[in-house]
Amino acid sequence: MTNLLDQLRAGVSTDSAGETRRLGAGLAELLPADTVLALHGDLGAGKTTLVQGLASGLGIDGPVTSPTFTLVRLYPANTGSKSGRMLAHLDAYRLVSTAQAEALLLHEFLVSPWCLAVEWPENVSSWLPGNAWHLDLGIDAAGRHTLRLR
Repeated sequence: MTNLLDQLRAGVSTDSAGETRRLGAGLAELLPADTVLALHGDLGAGKTTLVQGLASGLGIDGPVTSPTFTLVRLYPANTGSKSGRMLAHLDAYRLVSTAQAEALLLHEFLVSPWCLAVEWPENVSSWLPGNAWHLDLGIDAAGRHTLRLR
């Protein structure tokens, strides 16, 4: 499995949403406890699709949608989930200050059993913990989705 981390560090391209979800599921198994995943990328780069895979890899069933209008969506672990981890999904696109992030009480989701995935992390960069994992998502000239772990 560490091979997946090596691949992500080198950069990976996917041809479909399903491939991106599978990468997210594999990444979920490798994320250490109490790690924030910061997802960098333009609109349509596949951030929410990756989070859907992340949820699946954590053993969370049900629809995972973008929290653009609600800012945060919470996904509890399924009964019997082997990971026991829950997912908090933040879309920081509309946040303009660290104070706004703090007002959402997001610090509650920085510790187990939560995994916090943050879209548009540059809007709350001073709030993110120093051990956050940063994943760059994009679309190349051929229309393939690209992912690279910093």
